[in-house]
Amino acid sequence: MSARNRVAGLVGGFRQTATMFLLAVGMGTIPVQSAAAQSSVSPEVVVDGLSFPWAVAFLPEGGFLITERDGALKYASPEGAVSDVPGSPEVFSQGQGGLLDIALAPDFDQTRNVFMTFSQGSPEGAGTSVFKAVLVPVGEGYSLEDGETIFRGNNRGFGGRHFGSRMAFKDDGTLFLTTGDRGDGPRSQDTMDHSGNVLRINQDGSVPSDNPFVQTSGYLPEIWSTGHRNPQSAAINPATGELWTVEHGARGGDEVNRPEAGKNYGWPEISYGRHYSGGKIGIGTSAPGFEQPLYYWDPSIAPSGMAFVTSDLYPDWQGDLLVGALRGQHIAKLSLDGTEITREEKLLTDLAARIRDVRQGQDGMIYVLTDDDPGKLLRLVPQATQ
Repeated sequence: MSARNRVAGLVGGFRQTATMFLLAVGMGTIPVQSAAAQSSVSPEVVVDGLSFPWAVAFLPEGGFLITERDGALKYASPEGAVSDVPGSPEVFSQGQGGLLDIALAPDFDQTRNVFMTFSQGSPEGAGTSVFKAVLVPVGEGYSLEDGETIFRGNNRGFGGRHFGSRMAFKDDGTLFLTTGDRGDGPRSQDTMDHSGNVLRINQDGSVPSDNPFVQTSGYLPEIWSTGHRNPQSAAINPATGELWTVEHGARGGDEVNRPEAGKNYGWPEISYGRHYSGGKIGIGTSAPGFEQPLYYWDPSIAPSGMAFVTSDLYPDWQGDLLVGALRGQHIAKLSLDGTEITREEKLLTDLAARIRDVRQGQDGMIYVLTDDDPGKLLRLVPQATQ
């Protein structure tokens, strides 16, 4: 890994300047540009009064489905009127657990299938599960019918830490699902544990026949990649069709990864962060058999929610990656050259809000969920270049 990827930890001290400059880092340089030099955006409130919203999906007929961590699913009309959507699963709502991600099936127009992830309780503790249901119009709102839990992770544990829980559909219709290590790092290296992995399943919960470990003893067949800490961001790169994830580090070491089939991303054997106590994690920052991140942050921004920008409404952002920051209370805009991250900018720093989700809507606009009670769904309205 080039030392250039450490630039994220250096950028904060240079943010007050509005000029463009180069930071010399290792063998290369990374240009760092003030957000003021780019086309600006104005956050516009679409929905207010949400209770710790976690994820948003866009209905093709207009309006939004929004999960709330306590277990409620909300429908918001295009005008912002909010109603409950009954039929959600019973959730274990504690700490980071609850009703989490939501995604419409790729063939939603025909099937009306909706997928949600949630922390599901059991006598052995709570783990990450996937719920599937049919969205049915009822009056001026919706309900969920024929709901079933199609996948139950064995990443059971007590307490409310590290469920992961972002989803992304591959171009073949299979579903990627991230899981966290449940606050117990070594579980991410246990290949018979769903903790700390990227998983891949079919839409009925079965295992795709071409998963990397289907024929390998000692591995759970759902596993796509291992050695992750707590990935709360996942999206398909539209330029390549590949999955990208962003995961929480400990004290530093948040990572951008491009999880490949059968590969191990190192947690907790290698990390660019440290324990919260300040102690060293694992054996260092690299070791044979473990993949390097594309980028990392130190100090941590606590990433959650990500989107690739393809919209013509943001000409300066096309091809960029937006990552929401909880602890950092901003959006990190990462410029890409293929798989290399060449520049980082901080957006919405004046909002003073934890960013839980970032998505590009079917109207081409960027939408943001703030992690609060009351939380908001915001639309980023492009402004003219100064």
